[in-house]
Amino acid sequence: MQNTGHITMALAVDASRFEGVPMAPPDPILGVSEAFKADTSDLKLNLGVGAYRTEELQPAVLNVVKKAEKLMLEKGENKEYLPIEGFAAFNKATADLLLGADNPVIKQGRVATLQSLSGTGSLRLAAAFIQRYFPDAKVLISSPTWGNHKNIFNDARVPWSEYRYYDPKTVGLDFEGMIADIQAAPEGSFVLLHGCAHNPTGIDPTPEQWEKLADVIEEKKHMPFFDVAYQGFASGSLDEDASSVRLFVKRGLEVFVAQSYSKNLGLYAERIGAINVICSAPEVADRVKSQLKRLARPMYSNPPIHGAKIVANVVGDPTMFGEWKEEMEQMAGRIKNVRQKLYDSLTEKDQSGKDWSFILSQIGMFSFTGLNRPQSDNMTDKWHIYMTKDGRISLAGLNLAKCEYLADAIIDSFHNVN
Repeated sequence: MQNTGHITMALAVDASRFEGVPMAPPDPILGVSEAFKADTSDLKLNLGVGAYRTEELQPAVLNVVKKAEKLMLEKGENKEYLPIEGFAAFNKATADLLLGADNPVIKQGRVATLQSLSGTGSLRLAAAFIQRYFPDAKVLISSPTWGNHKNIFNDARVPWSEYRYYDPKTVGLDFEGMIADIQAAPEGSFVLLHGCAHNPTGIDPTPEQWEKLADVIEEKKHMPFFDVAYQGFASGSLDEDASSVRLFVKRGLEVFVAQSYSKNLGLYAERIGAINVICSAPEVADRVKSQLKRLARPMYSNPPIHGAKIVANVVGDPTMFGEWKEEMEQMAGRIKNVRQKLYDSLTEKDQSGKDWSFILSQIGMFSFTGLNRPQSDNMTDKWHIYMTKDGRISLAGLNLAKCEYLADAIIDSFHNVN
């Protein structure tokens, strides 16, 4: 009780109804950026977040995106709601890009496509579909995989298990282990595959290995589920980066594919992507699409329009489409250049005879360095290089000028930290 002279007041504070809510752990990837910002060293380097940077290590908006937005502004289009399935011109463009406009499955109406909230939202919508219509099925996820995959299936209450993928001895693909685990999984499982530029390892199966994977998945009556986050960004070719998906579709398999335009068009903040389900017949595709819409309605109602119109405008205009392909090749080329320079620097500086060629055999935005957690900690604590603790570095955050410094840090951490 507190005596104020004339009035005695009770300072009573009701306990919060949220007392039982614990503090969530920081996001392992986004937390890297927060730590980077707090570091005052001039040497600091952020190789954590998977977002493209220029050679000056600055964020970039593609010229073709600026051109598409200018056209949209000039047209003075409205902000009316989209249908639940999204912008029709986008849905056509995204399926055409993924499968090839002349693909029989498109002509036959066997593809159910819904615009969704980039790759994450597309995966989450598909996970809800699996939980509702395949409640006894399990999803197989590569070990390791993108950090959010497990969160998505956990929140959708879809059980998952891992298949072997990364071989730390070779810093390459454990293909035999991968095949064995997929073969041993219960028949009718969903197999989550990275269409190209595997995140976090940068290690992809060869064309021959994709064929063998398709054999095993078909034999076991599994459902392939592709996460395609880097089409065109990995190799610089839209067709080459979609070849794994097209192989499975050509075999007549039913396939789930989540797409994102964050990387290849730099539309990170627009949250633009799609979920595609390639089905055995048009009437099946119609039913699947109807249920995906039913799931989307209470989840987010309908998707945003801005990014969808950018994609549709770029893909629908031959001049802009050509410009986009050129810019994609430039982005992919810059990543390849820093990858080569990093390899050259490591080979030149490291006198131990260690083989660093795995750096060159990896593809896309990321490289798996083979560094363990204490070694990754040393990269940050001693060298001010910020990265995820699994040893993954984003080459998009590296430039040619910093390659030698990064090589020094990797060599020191690898040889001098147990």
